[in-house]
Formats: sequence, structure tokens, C-alpha cells
Amino acid sequence: MTTVTLNLDPIVHLNQEQFYHLCRVNPDVKFERNAKGELIIVSPTGGETGKRNAKLTTRFCLWNEQTNLGEVFDSSTCFHLPNGANRSPDVAWVQQQRWDALTEEQKEKFPPIAPDFVLELMSPSDTLSETQAKMQEYMDNQVRLGWLLYRPTRRVEIYRQGQTVEILENPIQLSGEDVLPGFILDLQIVWN
Repeated sequence: MTTVTLNLDPIVHLNQEQFYHLCRVNPDVKFERNAKGELIIVSPTGGETGKRNAKLTTRFCLWNEQTNLGEVFDSSTCFHLPNGANRSPDVAWVQQQRWDALTEEQKEKFPPIAPDFVLELMSPSDTLSETQAKMQEYMDNQVRLGWLLYRPTRRVEIYRQGQTVEILENPIQLSGEDVLPGFILDLQIVWN
């Protein structure tokens, strides 16, 4: 199954509240929305990708429990980015001070904030070019660090604010750098 993009703009332009309501009344469908307002129906992952996503999220949660530096979010969390897009990275992290600045209502709905860190683990239904464009969109919206993991070739693309994308072939670990201080991800949980 592949992702499907719908352009409803000639008929209706959904504001943020309408998009949120659309998602709530269709809980079995995972929607994202790009900056042009197009709806993206995201295909569910298969078992292998879902298993790895769970392991990745767990690693971030364990690190975050030790450091108490922010909040970790799974792939079901939809963020309302500054450019108007609504995106759900596979793993996201927001610095505590920035999260605490949001109102309770903002936290309950689709948080109007770009995460400090995002991770995308490509699944068989994803295309590399679309996922790279999504990663660039995160950077354009002030995400500080992003990792794109591509299992079939064991390739990692590291996105940093204001820098050229760094490409690593078959790395064994990744560092959270100054965004996720002290975090080291052993990539064997992804590659094996």
C-alpha cells in the first residue's frame, strides 16, 4: 500500500480546527497535511517496521527518563508546523521548556510546535524522495536535528539546521549531539 495525496483546495480549504476534527471523526485513517493544504493518507506500517519503530521509541524514552530534558512522542503524534503542515514523525522529541510553554489545549490537540528532533524510519511504502522532502520540511520549520534511516541499504541521512545533509553508509551508532545530549543510538536494533 502506498500513501495517497488528496488536493481538496479547489473545493474546500480546511483550517487547523477542521483538520483536527476530520482526524477525530476518522480515527482509523492516519492523515498528514503538507504546507499546500493537501491531505496525505499515510499507509500503516508492516510488522517489521512497526517492531523497529517501537524499539526506537523505547530507546528515546529510556534516555529521556534519565535526563528529564524534554518529551518523547511516537508516530501517532501529529505536530502542526509553523508552515501550516501537519506531520507525524516516527519519533519526535521536544525540549521541556518549549513544551511547557504550550497551553493545555495546545498539548491535547495537534501541538503547534516543530519538534527539536525527528526520526523517520522508512517503510516499504515510503519513497526516498518524498521522505527526503519531508525531512527538509522539518528543517525549514526549525527542527534542529533529524535522522532518516533507510534499512535496505543501511543508509542514514543526518539533517541539521543550516547544514548540508550528511550521509552515512552502514553506521553502527548515532549521537544525539548537542540536541539530545548523551544519547547514543545503537543501530543494530534497526539493521537486524
